Amino acid sequence: MDNFSYFNPTKLFFGKGQIAAIGEAIPKDQKVLVLYGGGSIKKNGVLDQVHAALAGHTFLEFSGIEPNPHYETLMKAVELIKREGVQYLLAVGGGSVIDGTKFISAAACYEGGEPWDMIEKGITAGRALPVGCVLTLPATGSESNTFSVISHVGKGLKRAYGDPLTYPAFAVLDPQVTYSLPRHQVANGVVDAFVHVMEQYMTYPAGGAVQDRYAEGLLQTLVEIGEKVVNTTDDYDSRATFMWAANQALNGLIGQGVPQDWSTHMIGHELTAVYGLDHAVSLAAVLTHNLQVNREAKRAKLLQYAARVWNINEGSEDARIDAAIAKTAAFFESVGLKSSLKGLGIEAAAADKIAGRLETQGLIALGEHQSVTPAVVSAILNHSLA
Repeated sequence: MDNFSYFNPTKLFFGKGQIAAIGEAIPKDQKVLVLYGGGSIKKNGVLDQVHAALAGHTFLEFSGIEPNPHYETLMKAVELIKREGVQYLLAVGGGSVIDGTKFISAAACYEGGEPWDMIEKGITAGRALPVGCVLTLPATGSESNTFSVISHVGKGLKRAYGDPLTYPAFAVLDPQVTYSLPRHQVANGVVDAFVHVMEQYMTYPAGGAVQDRYAEGLLQTLVEIGEKVVNTTDDYDSRATFMWAANQALNGLIGQGVPQDWSTHMIGHELTAVYGLDHAVSLAAVLTHNLQVNREAKRAKLLQYAARVWNINEGSEDARIDAAIAKTAAFFESVGLKSSLKGLGIEAAAADKIAGRLETQGLIALGEHQSVTPAVVSAILNHSLA
């Protein structure tokens, strides 16, 4: 296990009725901008709870942040912040709203040229507005990390962005607010959290015994609750477990000091950009095929995964690996997501098209060994299309 430092300053308010906590979490002398996506938080009462909690605060609202937040939309929020002298941002929504808000927090303080340069060139703004979150869709762990994924519609690009300055100051996680979520969004969240864990776990043995066991526990938990949480709208315990597991999947802890992959995510981002697939849908269609194509490099961890997560201990090594990958695909299907591009009806040209896009962007050495080249990407996608 490599040397590492770990710091997560996000304060969590977890449980029933915790939206009320934002009233004290945000200083009353700060002008607040409440940011959200569509109108669902108006229909399910979440926005009313936020308004009640912010009584005594001066606040404005900005709506319309997309499921894959558009840079162009986020820059409109930046303009509003500068015009109105906003001092504190409150994201109310899922990972996309929180991702967008974190980027906005830095972009509003950026004094260079185009804020997109912060993403493309890895530039920091040097400071950022404080951000609080009310999580409504568990999936990305965005409420407890520094990462964002932003789409530039004009350029046809989807890019990851991260800056420690954008750590949320606090996050509210009330499982009850998830009761009104559409089934497909819950399924997406379950799969998204599962793949986040896999990207940090499914590499090669590196002495991270605690991280491995923690990751395996999260994977087992998501498998155990997956179908119930998708098919039952108001079971508090399963929704609470789901919300906590998704947070822990990408709050940075299980990836500390161990190698990480993320090639499935990079491929998935391009599939979303080209074909408009939901993020989790793209991940479900890629992950198991990535494991098959890269099974030799991941052999030791695949065998560990088979034994510890799926209790597969009989048969040859290859048979156990095949069974574990098949179980993973079946899990995705069990919560309602297709486990292949063929199942999604994606065109055969996707393999070379996506590989070419990654190559054009210089993303030619992905994965924990930097061995996922454009040719390997094409092989992964052709396997998914077969």
